[in-house]
Amino acid sequence: MAKILITQTRSRIGQSPRHRATLDALGLRKINATTVRERTEVLEGQLRLINHLIRVEDAPKGS
Repeated sequence: MAKILITQTRSRIGQSPRHRATLDALGLRKINATTVRERTEVLEGQLRLINHLIRVEDAPKGS
């Protein structure tokens, strides 16, 4: 599986509880927080839900 780099770019303030819970599930708690995850169908659904709050990139080799 391919790995992707997920970075929170916007604040969680004013977002719905569902969006905040998705950010928490991904381990994103502050602006500019970054995590590396395996690309799966479940993750793709989570990313679609909060795509206005995050930036997604391919992870560098060796991550």
